[in-house]
Amino acid sequence: MEKQKVAVVTGGMGGLGEAICRNFHEHGYRVIATYSPGNQHAATWLKTQQDAGFDCKSVMIDVADFKSCEAGVAKILSEVGRIDVLVNNAGITRDTTLRRMSLEAWQEVTHTNLDSVFNMSRQVIEGMLECGWGRIINISSVNGQKGAFGQANYAAAKAGVHGFTKALALEVARKGITVNTVSPGYLRTKMVMAVPAEVMEKKILPEIPLGRLGEPAEVAALVSFLASEEAAFITGANMSINGGQHMC
Repeated sequence: MEKQKVAVVTGGMGGLGEAICRNFHEHGYRVIATYSPGNQHAATWLKTQQDAGFDCKSVMIDVADFKSCEAGVAKILSEVGRIDVLVNNAGITRDTTLRRMSLEAWQEVTHTNLDSVFNMSRQVIEGMLECGWGRIINISSVNGQKGAFGQANYAAAKAGVHGFTKALALEVARKGITVNTVSPGYLRTKMVMAVPAEVMEKKILPEIPLGRLGEPAEVAALVSFLASEEAAFITGANMSINGGQHMC
């Protein structure tokens, strides 16, 4: 009997990360969500999920810090023994034009959105190689593909994510491991829904040919597919899911 697969989702509490965790749970995975050291709501979130019948474990990891990732992954391995799927989802924004962007704003975003992908992938790759099977799915963004005003830091980091994906995919392709990127557009998350209605109606929605925001569950379904056996021939790919906002 095949062992239950284990999926680790960084930034798994809330928004897209939560949707990805839930989808994996529904597909029979053992799910571990990571959260940042500053998250004061982790215990409440876990209790809410458990009350709703969603059994999810958690571990605190600062994904921007290599040592924290090392310790966090070691903790996961000591408790569950394996990591079959890694979803590098954690990310932040610090939007402003380059003329006003501080070094701190640049580094915060690149450390959290790009360095984290190395920091976490480096911890799990040996185990996947030993098993001869693994899935790494990196969450980028439509703005990493097309750029965005006031997001030089974010766009650069998210574009770098796919460069990382392609290189690692080549390194491990013959070892039963696939590495792919998912680049969502604007989704119906709390962060996006906090945008002023006028901006949403006049600037964001007109750019989306389908005329609506994406649902986190739609992206989560794509991530789940890429983690499946059915997607074993897909690697080094960037899967756009943006309602037609950017076609490539």
